[in-house]
Amino acid sequence: MTREVWITGIGMTSSLGEGLDAHWQAMAEAEHPTPVIDKTTFAPYPVHPMVPLDFSQQIPKGGDRRQMENWQRVGTYTAGLALDDAGIAGNLELLSNTNMVVAAAGGERDLAVDQTILEGVGAAESPEEFINERLSNDLRPTLFLAQLPNLVAGNIAIVHKVTGSSRTFMGEELASVSAVEIAARRIRADQGDIFLAGGAIIAERKDVLLVMSGAGWAWTGEPASVWARPEKGGGIILGSVGTFLVLEAREHAEARGAKPYARLGTVLSGRSRREPGQAAEIAAEQFAAIRKEAGDRRLAMLTSASGLSPLTQEEQGFLAGLIARGELDTVRAVPNMLGTSVEATFPSMVGLAALALSRKGFYRPADDTGFETPVTEAPTAIAVNSWGNWRGEGMGLVEAID
Repeated sequence: MTREVWITGIGMTSSLGEGLDAHWQAMAEAEHPTPVIDKTTFAPYPVHPMVPLDFSQQIPKGGDRRQMENWQRVGTYTAGLALDDAGIAGNLELLSNTNMVVAAAGGERDLAVDQTILEGVGAAESPEEFINERLSNDLRPTLFLAQLPNLVAGNIAIVHKVTGSSRTFMGEELASVSAVEIAARRIRADQGDIFLAGGAIIAERKDVLLVMSGAGWAWTGEPASVWARPEKGGGIILGSVGTFLVLEAREHAEARGAKPYARLGTVLSGRSRREPGQAAEIAAEQFAAIRKEAGDRRLAMLTSASGLSPLTQEEQGFLAGLIARGELDTVRAVPNMLGTSVEATFPSMVGLAALALSRKGFYRPADDTGFETPVTEAPTAIAVNSWGNWRGEGMGLVEAID
């Protein structure tokens, strides 16, 4: 497992815009990076809304667009951007050998059914029987079948003719780590030369916000840095994001003359019960491997810190220790600008890391607590760190290609 993995294509959509230039301008070139947040549509829950997209540019057939939900359209659209960026869109021979690994959540729920259940369950003599009866009689099988997570990969295959192997992961942030991890491992093991890996989420969904609120995770105050939220009870602000990466074996990319953004190094995943200190313990083991691989390169970090308490406080303490010991230059919490993007989290950070390395720069702080410090010299390696809001700890390394 020694083959180099190059990142040769990046497709990205979010509240900040479509494409890499839009994200670079908003996060690196703007003197004061400012997130795009909708505070009113789903009040009291703020969200980072998806920028308006002309889906016909990547999904030309109206029938294809109509049979997809919005989150599927975003995923299929963004995958098309990555294929375009890598220079393989329309190359049927190459696409037939392109493999997919996708991170996806469940589809949109039937809100009318949910509302009926929520309104009636409290007054029901037997809540369990009431729920079973309503689910049996009110849910439409065709609706359920249209929301299966693996349909994102299916739609990408239909629209963009990506017809190699396909795998879909569910499981929040850890699914996004696994999508990139498995693609990279298979390339290194010579089980494929080129992969499309990524995920998409639409935060502007009442059902998703209901789940977040019910779990006690949703932030309802004025938007604030993830590092500031724990002191006020903690909470997540969701963001609509789509990110897909084209990952490729170095020799395969060189043979077709592809120019890489960066090299993807080790990607590691773990899982703890989240007892105090466990997530930091796993992350410390992961970082030790990342730091060793990075050698003497200047190392910065992108993290998906969510703003939850006490999880974010534990992560901040872990990162502060790395900075104090000189093992890490600085850190940027990507959710400050994009929101928490769950299944799109890890590909987004890998894509942003590769973009920064290719442009020999880094992102400005979007944090008023002072924890995120400016860089005096651009990093030549960037670690990406993702702790799921419930389970799962992942970390990876992205390096500049000299």
